[in-house]
Amino acid sequence: MSRIGRLPIQLPKGVDVTVTGRTLKVKGPKGELTRTLHPAVDITREDGTVLVKRKDDSRIARAVHGLSRTLLANMVKGVTAGYFKDLEISGTGYRAQLAGKKLQLALGFSHPVEIDPPAGITFATETPQKVRVNGIDKEVVGEVAAKIRGLRVPDPYKAKGVKYAGEVIRRKAGKAGKVGAKGAA
Repeated sequence: MSRIGRLPIQLPKGVDVTVTGRTLKVKGPKGELTRTLHPAVDITREDGTVLVKRKDDSRIARAVHGLSRTLLANMVKGVTAGYFKDLEISGTGYRAQLAGKKLQLALGFSHPVEIDPPAGITFATETPQKVRVNGIDKEVVGEVAAKIRGLRVPDPYKAKGVKYAGEVIRRKAGKAGKVGAKGAA
């Protein structure tokens, strides 16, 4: 039995889980999320907790048991606390600013890059070098943050670009040059 899949999920106050066929809806103070579950798992509610059980011991049922439980737990956490990813921008002239709800990035291109937030995502800029991506869906928050990072991946020589907060960029040494080449003409 999956060690993760058999753990019950505690439902905080104000969170409602509704199962209609294979469709799962989680409603909370921050919003509502919907997901279609795999047919190999069942959801049961008991006294403020939710359990994910697999229907049989087939290979696919064992594979999606823990996954389904984790996805449901992420949905519950998303509608109560929400998710965020912090990004740091480093480089001369590289900066971010908000233009309404859009995020405008100056990343060394000839034009500023504008990013429209998808539904349920908001941007915040603490300083011109720090961007926060907020939302209730963990997958979408991570995807938007990865797209922003992908616009200018930090180079290993000067570490200029967009990186996740706390990410360590391994620096490479530049050109070494020839040792005895000076004055040997």
